[in-house]
Amino acid sequence: MTYDISFVRVRPGLTLQETLDLLNADFDYDAELPVYRPSAGERAEWNRILDRVSRDIGSVESAEYLYSLTLETVGPPGRVQLDYCGDTANIEVAYGRSGPEALALMEQAYRVARIVEEESGLTGHDFEVDQPTRTGDPAKAAGRLSRVSDWMQSQFG
Repeated sequence: MTYDISFVRVRPGLTLQETLDLLNADFDYDAELPVYRPSAGERAEWNRILDRVSRDIGSVESAEYLYSLTLETVGPPGRVQLDYCGDTANIEVAYGRSGPEALALMEQAYRVARIVEEESGLTGHDFEVDQPTRTGDPAKAAGRLSRVSDWMQSQFG
């Protein structure tokens, strides 16, 4: 179970929600996912994201999978994973941190999110706390991460 932040390339003339509605309407849950083959422009965006995250945040591990290009931050305050697919992307943060650790982790996740937006033109939104990543408050996200992590700890030890 992860805390997720979503990104989409908003289509001209549409809002973020309208773009998401179109993408969701076209998605077939029973179909095989198409293999992701990044265009030259998408590859350039990915390289800029990878370079900036490495330079501004620190060490990352990256990999290419059939369905996405992926990076993970390495070291404190914890793992932030970014999956990039050209017109969409997703950040995942594992639950399990609370308090100051959650805040440090979500500050890092939001730093990655803002780099993604700046380097790719994708629009990020944190639906967990319903705020845009560009102007959103990582402390609000950390509060949610903490509450869910604490609840999980109380239920599952």
